[in-house]
Amino acid sequence: MTRCVRCLVSGKVQGVWYRGSTQQQAHRLGVTGYAKNLADGRVEVVACGEEGAIRALSEWLWQGPAGARVIEVACSPISGVDYQAFTTQ
Repeated sequence: MTRCVRCLVSGKVQGVWYRGSTQQQAHRLGVTGYAKNLADGRVEVVACGEEGAIRALSEWLWQGPAGARVIEVACSPISGVDYQAFTTQ
């Protein structure tokens, strides 16, 4: 069963290749959706996929790439979305 979540990631997550490395993880896990920078310094991640894949990506968001310093990851379920791939915006 496919599940979708919207996660807001706070901390030092812009300018450290966070979106690109999230996209790599999503591709590896078979997750679709997107990652984009927000004006307030956070990164928004929308991810859709199997429960285990979403859980794995959500856990990875706490780590991020080497230069990131994640302070908070707040995820909530969403519905009514359908993505064919995982993109960065």
